Amino acid sequence: MEDEPPKEGIIDFVPSLCFLKRGIAKARPEKVVLSPEELARVINETREDIGSDLEEEEDDSDNDDAMETEDQPVPEGGDEFKFDDYDQEEDSARINLGDVAIIDQNEQLADDNDSEEEDEIIKPTDNLIIVGHVSDDSASLEVWLFNENEESLYVHHDFFLPSFPLCIEWLNHDPGSETDGNLVAIGSMDPVITIWDLDIQDSMEPTIKLGSKKKSKEKYGHTDAVLDLSWNQNFPHILSSGSADKSVILWDLDEGVPHTTIKSFSDIVQTIQFHPVDSQSLLTGSADGTVKLFDCRATDAIDTSFVEWKLTGQVEKVLFNPVSSNYFITGGSDGKLYYCDVRKPGEFLWTAEGHEDEVSGVCFNSSVPSMFNTTGADGILKIWKFSESEVRAIYSQDMGLGRIQCMQQSPDDPFTLAMGGEKAPKCRVFNVKNFEAVRRTFDIPTVLE
Repeated sequence: MEDEPPKEGIIDFVPSLCFLKRGIAKARPEKVVLSPEELARVINETREDIGSDLEEEEDDSDNDDAMETEDQPVPEGGDEFKFDDYDQEEDSARINLGDVAIIDQNEQLADDNDSEEEDEIIKPTDNLIIVGHVSDDSASLEVWLFNENEESLYVHHDFFLPSFPLCIEWLNHDPGSETDGNLVAIGSMDPVITIWDLDIQDSMEPTIKLGSKKKSKEKYGHTDAVLDLSWNQNFPHILSSGSADKSVILWDLDEGVPHTTIKSFSDIVQTIQFHPVDSQSLLTGSADGTVKLFDCRATDAIDTSFVEWKLTGQVEKVLFNPVSSNYFITGGSDGKLYYCDVRKPGEFLWTAEGHEDEVSGVCFNSSVPSMFNTTGADGILKIWKFSESEVRAIYSQDMGLGRIQCMQQSPDDPFTLAMGGEKAPKCRVFNVKNFEAVRRTFDIPTVLE
């Protein structure tokens, strides 16, 4: 039976996801039960946030984006993992926050009794995939367990989010703690960045908030949607954010305040990444068509301390090559790809016609230095072979997700990709070794059965 077409006006898609390394999560995440006083505080703060959102909507009500869905064929291949369909309450967006908390508390005893069940335990061989899910006017963060050896993929737990999640960044810096943490920062339609502890289950509020929009408090941080995040692994207390307010902020996580603000953009900042080795270097891409590489050491003159490259369309993605970090790739809204050398500002080593629509994902394969993958809003996954001077696509596949919104590779296996889109099953985990053209071109052994 063919899938029923989506109902007109219904929004249901995955705009963002994050693939986590094995062995970083607690085997049994802690479960939180709020006291009546804590519950009342959370409800009051949520009401204030909703009130602020409604006021902003009244001030700016012309920013609706039309969502398009297209029927795409399901990809062929062997070792493929899918998000199974799962039931959702039609009126979930109208659930009373107090009712949710009370239900969670009442179910705590039952959950404790079942705590020994196998599917509740996060194994050292499990990857977590953190999935931002938007369904109509509600948003949630879903924590999926993926085990490649067992070919299993299922939701471990999820929780509601206050705003649509546009980007997700993992970080292990836990301010105030002497040990590493397991946290994710979320940028959304809301200007406030929220940071959640993944080792705590059933959270009703984030561990940290970066920014403030409440009238009762002094406003700081971004003033519009946060479109991308990048964590500085060399200086783990620094998180960068790019926003629709045409700025980039470098946040001091220990202090919870902006350290530096960059305003050298004439349009929204859609993509950012810290250099993997030179921790002071920050790569940015804007809808004004420019890629800029900033020297963050020049804090007093940072708005002029950059070199740049100019694309023909909006900049959708930037990514350093982790194997040869003097190079980076960028993708545009017109589907084109550009390969650049940071030592040659303004020049392109090569360009390629990548996709028929905007580039939505790109990743290099650290095991095969001449290979990278891209996804586009055209619903296509492409595998490429490249060098400093040339590039060619060796295989392309419609992934059956409609418009692909995001893509990341597994940190434990660069051949395993997770993709999010607009058509059921919304997310897909796929090993590109299944493509015979990939195995032949890069001399890769067949995937073990």
